[in-house]
Amino acid sequence: MNTRLAGRTGEAKAAEYLRSKHYELLAAGYRCRFGEIDLIARKKELVVFVEVKLRRDSSFAAAYEAVTLEKQRKIITTALYWAKAHKDERQMRFDVIEVYTDTGRINHIENAFQA
Repeated sequence: MNTRLAGRTGEAKAAEYLRSKHYELLAAGYRCRFGEIDLIARKKELVVFVEVKLRRDSSFAAAYEAVTLEKQRKIITTALYWAKAHKDERQMRFDVIEVYTDTGRINHIENAFQA
């Protein structure tokens, strides 16, 4: 399976997970000139920007460790652009969802980083 297809599979599993936790999905695979955000969701008064990391297992490292400071900066800049373009003034939160294919385990890290 190529990495793009695998990534979309991970994003679909993460989106399904979020829906099961009563999040409203606003966008998937959002792209602009500043970067990409895998999932954008809403829960109550929050808009949640989610980076999805798919891994076979955690034997090498936890998936969230791949969300470097540079990646965080890109996500934050992209999120600010999205909020301005959509005139959305709700509080923002940045989460990481790890999807492990060996076990099907999903680990949702809320407030994984701050703007």
